[in-house]
Amino acid sequence: MRPVLYSHPFSSYCQKVLTALYENGTEFDTRMLGPEDPSAYEDLCSMWPVKRFPVLLDGEKRVFESSTVIEYLGLHYPGPVKLIPDDADAALDVRMMDRFFDNYISTPQQKVVFNAIRPEEHRDPYGVQEARGMLDAAYGWLDERMAGREWAAADAFSLADCAAAPALFYADWTHRIGEQFAHVRAYRSRLLARPSFARAVEEARPYRSFFPLGAPDRD
Repeated sequence: MRPVLYSHPFSSYCQKVLTALYENGTEFDTRMLGPEDPSAYEDLCSMWPVKRFPVLLDGEKRVFESSTVIEYLGLHYPGPVKLIPDDADAALDVRMMDRFFDNYISTPQQKVVFNAIRPEEHRDPYGVQEARGMLDAAYGWLDERMAGREWAAADAFSLADCAAAPALFYADWTHRIGEQFAHVRAYRSRLLARPSFARAVEEARPYRSFFPLGAPDRD
């Protein structure tokens, strides 16, 4: 049996896992969380009452959270691209950068997006201002780190880059990465050119109307 990924192609955290799967050519099946498969969301909720995705189902094994899913795939479905290095210090750096992209790029980015979806009377302009400030701070720190680097950690494409790709992709739509962050902008372009992530972006293209802030035409 092949593992089954419960996901939606427009979700950043699903794209993170899809990038890892495509990097290694891992065979898997998909349960689309949408009208194409109405029972998929019910099945996901029965497995994971938190109702967040992606979720990987491998036989009887249920794996939650994108970073853990990618680590699980590396252990049980290894391929030619080792997304977490064997060296303990290098692996720690990869995991640190994975958490950086999830916590300090994706989380504030999503706060701005979710705020736009809410009814106007429940919106949080102060929280949005804080989120945009966090993004600017994260861009600045990352710009210094990426000077002279091709990838985020361990001198090779890794879990950290799987996290960075959708995080920076959507963050630039939500809170533009300014010209002063030239290293971040160049890194984002390299990620978009990576075949694994480029495939995930193309698969999500039909759903761009879902983006509440207006999806730009440039990507």
